[in-house]
Amino acid sequence: MAVVDLLTASLAAAGLTLAARLGGEKRLPILIFHRVRPEADPLFPGEIDAARFDRLLRLVGRSHRVLPLGEAVRRLRDGRLPPRALSISFDDGYADNAEVALPLLQRHGMSASFFIATGFIGGGLMWNDAIIEAVRRSPLQQADLAPLGLEGVQRVALQTEAQRAALIERLIRPIKYLTPAERAPRIAHLRALLQAGDAPRDLMMDLDQLRRLQRAGMEIGAHTVNHPILATLTPAQARSEMAEGKAQLEQWLDAPVRLFAYPNGRPDQDYRAEHAQLARELGFEAAVSTAPGIATRGDDPFQLPRFTPWRRPGAAWVGQLVKAYREPYRVAA
Repeated sequence: MAVVDLLTASLAAAGLTLAARLGGEKRLPILIFHRVRPEADPLFPGEIDAARFDRLLRLVGRSHRVLPLGEAVRRLRDGRLPPRALSISFDDGYADNAEVALPLLQRHGMSASFFIATGFIGGGLMWNDAIIEAVRRSPLQQADLAPLGLEGVQRVALQTEAQRAALIERLIRPIKYLTPAERAPRIAHLRALLQAGDAPRDLMMDLDQLRRLQRAGMEIGAHTVNHPILATLTPAQARSEMAEGKAQLEQWLDAPVRLFAYPNGRPDQDYRAEHAQLARELGFEAAVSTAPGIATRGDDPFQLPRFTPWRRPGAAWVGQLVKAYREPYRVAA
């Protein structure tokens, strides 16, 4: 590592250590990840890859004590959280969690919690990835997407990675809040318009990879079956998604599943208070959102915020986390 990188890492670790000490036993950063790609993705160069994840874990390891999320939440609740505690979480169930992230976590002696949408295990494809891969794999240089009937999506250029990435963002935004039954025909129509060919079937974990995480001592949590936006469902549909996802994991792993993550996870927009109550009724011990911030002892344990470390590991990332320590986001109980 270059001298400049060593100095930056040392200063960053010192800043994180100071911030963590200020938080004491009442602050718990919960980092949230989705994928850790083996190498940088030219379509999304800002997303985390193995090299960046390794640097981030090295930085966190110098400043924090990484705890399993379930243990950390219990200690936070009881006022017994050790100084500089931090937890790591992954959402959805991507295969690279087992193939790329797990070996790096093991190298650094760290644990993480993995929230699994059971409907995609063993060859499934999440709706957002279906969009991403359709755009990525299209052989076209331009396409007429007006037949989709989506506002702002008409004739589009596909000549550069930047144009394809911009189109993906424009497609995901309106399709996200459709129900799973409404999404499927739109995405099938999109694939046809883009002449995208076959969709990949290896992005998500298979059952062996899921069990490998468990055998390695990683914590497994529930994330529904089909990753719907709970706020768009009827109460019965929401209960079914949450309960069946939990039951399927418990059957596969022969172990209780005590943690839950809300799909998409923004309070009042993606899930509501009744879904937090439902998590209690279904026997979960805690649930996490994507509300930005650091969990505090006074937070509702069924609406815990998480810190999203999207910036590259370094001064800017440290600055984000330090600010979160000083101004924790609280989801009212």
